[in-house]
Amino acid sequence: MTAFLISIAAFCSTMIGGSLALKLRDRLHLILGFSAGAVIAVAFFDLMPEAVNLGEKNYGIENIIAFVALGFLLYLLLDRLLLLHSHAHEEHEQTQSRGHIRAGSLSIHSFLDGVGIGLAFQVSPAVGGVVAIAVLAHDFSDGINTINVVVRHGGERSKAFRWLLVDAVAPVIGVLSTFLFTLTQEHLGVLLALFAGFFLYIGASDLVPESHHVHPTFWTSAMTIFGAAVLFFAIRLANL
Repeated sequence: MTAFLISIAAFCSTMIGGSLALKLRDRLHLILGFSAGAVIAVAFFDLMPEAVNLGEKNYGIENIIAFVALGFLLYLLLDRLLLLHSHAHEEHEQTQSRGHIRAGSLSIHSFLDGVGIGLAFQVSPAVGGVVAIAVLAHDFSDGINTINVVVRHGGERSKAFRWLLVDAVAPVIGVLSTFLFTLTQEHLGVLLALFAGFFLYIGASDLVPESHHVHPTFWTSAMTIFGAAVLFFAIRLANL
């Protein structure tokens, strides 16, 4: 029951972040800058350390890092193949498809957040509490990121909001799913490593360049650093 209540809190945190992004579209370059820093920080300071902790015993640190690189390259190939098979007159539709793919990857990550909460509470309430705080710390930015990747690629507000709902509901479903199955720590570590690679690609090759495309200002760069710093300290505090 505790895990389910925390998943509801994650739903609310995601919705608040996404709603803020919708209301501040005129400041989108600043939000994109913050999102870029937040996405990269989640990969470096949350997903990768957790992947190493969970999978090091069975796979070793070198192989876990290799899975991170694999995730980055798989996402790059998916991105390039989508561009390769598009035509000039389909550019707008293809661009929206890229936004949907990115939003979908964020939603899958949110589902895994819920799975992580559920499995952590199966270990002990103390472990579950630490994982839950870490998830809540970055679900707010997940909501912002979901809106940004859809709007950034030409999606309408209604589509962005629908993806926001999917992303917000995902951790709830993830928690509920853990009542039906168990996942070994090493397998969960591999999944987290792959998603770290996904997030590094999204942040470094999409959000960072786009945030500087129209407004290459000092404040945009400052927001990127601020986004990374906020997530860094939130994750550190959650792990104390």
